[in-house]
Amino acid sequence: MKSITDPNMSAGFTSAMEEIFNEHLKTCGEITDQTTELCQSHREFVKCAVDTCLKKSKDDDMLFETIETFKRDLVQTSASLKAKRHAVSEMISEIEHKEMQKEDIIQKIETLKEEQSKRKELILSQHKTNKDRLKYLKKARGVFQDNLAMEIRTISGKTQLVKGEKLQFIFRNINPSDLNSAYIVTLGLNKDGSYQDVSSDPVLGCLPVLESQLQKTNNLPAFLASVRKEFISQARR
Repeated sequence: MKSITDPNMSAGFTSAMEEIFNEHLKTCGEITDQTTELCQSHREFVKCAVDTCLKKSKDDDMLFETIETFKRDLVQTSASLKAKRHAVSEMISEIEHKEMQKEDIIQKIETLKEEQSKRKELILSQHKTNKDRLKYLKKARGVFQDNLAMEIRTISGKTQLVKGEKLQFIFRNINPSDLNSAYIVTLGLNKDGSYQDVSSDPVLGCLPVLESQLQKTNNLPAFLASVRKEFISQARR
């Protein structure tokens, strides 16, 4: 066994130690270089991550702003749609109301047409009745004149429905002292063919009673016979 004081042994030990130290320095240098590279890589990674996060944050802010804009637009659109639905509902109600009014007006028009048609038929019927009655009276004029010495006249009145509906009956041969003296009874015809506005000259006190009977019976010959009888009775008093 060599002694530690042996020069050869000491030189070898020193050489070995220097070799170990150099290896250690080399390893430390490599570690330092790796550490530097790792730090640089880490800084780049962190910078990239920060940039990515900032971009993501901006994108998120824009997305949130877009979402809020969509929400506001949605609220406005919903309000607008609600208003339009309400307007459409009111318009539909108004149209339905107008349709009901239209149907009501059509029904009223039809009713008026029916009433007008019935009224026209009634007027024509009354006119025909009056014409037939006047025709009958004119035809009977000769008979009355020959047997009762009575003259029939027609009087046109502005308020009458048909001209000549006011009739005047003139009796003669009533007063023995003056056979040519005229005794007159005047009457008109209602739209329904009944008699109205009966008057006499001279005035007969019983004329309202005779008029009432005429309106009930519509028997003109009997009425005229009664009037003539009353005229004769009054003339002989």
